[in-house]
Amino acid sequence: QVQLVESGGGLVQAGGSLRLSCAASERTFSRYTMGWYRQAPGKERELVATITTGSSTNYADSVKGRFAISRDNAKNTVSLQMDSLKPEDTAVYYCNARLYTYVYWGQGTQVTVSS
Repeated sequence: QVQLVESGGGLVQAGGSLRLSCAASERTFSRYTMGWYRQAPGKERELVATITTGSSTNYADSVKGRFAISRDNAKNTVSLQMDSLKPEDTAVYYCNARLYTYVYWGQGTQVTVSS
């Protein structure tokens, strides 16, 4: 069982920045593909960004050029740097860990972008 704990959410004005972090309890963290997803009120959860064990990254079109995902295998953490935030980025952001058929989620952290 992998435990994921997100931090770094909050309220920011449009155009501002936030950095989300996710700490994982798993000592084999480096074997997991890590990701960030988000869910806005009344909408389905959607992919934001993923990073593989080899640090290859993938982004949703809506955040390309604004968000950057990174990982630190020595510290068992994955981060999401969010710049040029827009009101439509408002959502609960969830950390995700995936290894084969094993999928784990954090509890989520709220990001609110005011216009």
